[in-house]
Amino acid sequence: MSRKRALIADTFCLKRRRSAADAVAGDSHEGAADIRSSLQNLMTLFSRKLFNDSLPPVVLKHQLYSLHSDRTSVDKQLNELRASGELLMFQLGFDSEAFALVFAEDYRAKVLQGEAGRETLETVEKFLDKLIPGCSDLSFNKEKMLKEFLFTDSEITQLVKSGVLTVRDAGSWWLSIPNSGKFIKYFIKGRKAVLGMVKKSKYSEILKTELEGRRTTSHVKFQMKYHIHDIVGAELVECIQTTSGTVLRYVDGNIN
Repeated sequence: MSRKRALIADTFCLKRRRSAADAVAGDSHEGAADIRSSLQNLMTLFSRKLFNDSLPPVVLKHQLYSLHSDRTSVDKQLNELRASGELLMFQLGFDSEAFALVFAEDYRAKVLQGEAGRETLETVEKFLDKLIPGCSDLSFNKEKMLKEFLFTDSEITQLVKSGVLTVRDAGSWWLSIPNSGKFIKYFIKGRKAVLGMVKKSKYSEILKTELEGRRTTSHVKFQMKYHIHDIVGAELVECIQTTSGTVLRYVDGNIN
């Protein structure tokens, strides 16, 4: 059987094999997966120098799905980390399903580093003191900001100016990562470029190890593995197990 036909045959078995693997994983180690450890490992792939060390390490929630097949377990453990005040989650504007994860203390450190010497520092410190003990909200409405957090309108304006809040709509704000605009820009460009590499490969598929070893182009600012965890976790490519290793296949209809 030719390689192409063999891989096509693999595709027909993909869903069945995935379901069986997920069931086994769910019954064994997935329920006790160390999400914190996985987050820390993924964060080592984050390019701090790219942003002059002004951003905390950022991981996308779906990147964890490339490491753990039991998504329900992943989400549950993430919610526990958020409820305990150890982890913060942010909605990224380019995709309603894209959520950034940052350890709370890393967030605090980088925000305060950026606020040093600014007139907004005191207000930002007050906000962090209320946020980090265990607030798991992605956004805040005016009533909560005024009545529960006890901020004034002018203080809310300062928080927006500092970048820890961005306007969601009239009277509500997203929790945000200051100076993250460049991160989002590089992330999207890199995703498109890496997906393009997969699509332009023979039969629109490539061995994962081969892609990991590709030299990055000017459009790919992050480590290749960072982007591979993205496109696998977001299901922008199919993962097919072959005798040669894991093959990534482009899924029609994705970003070109």
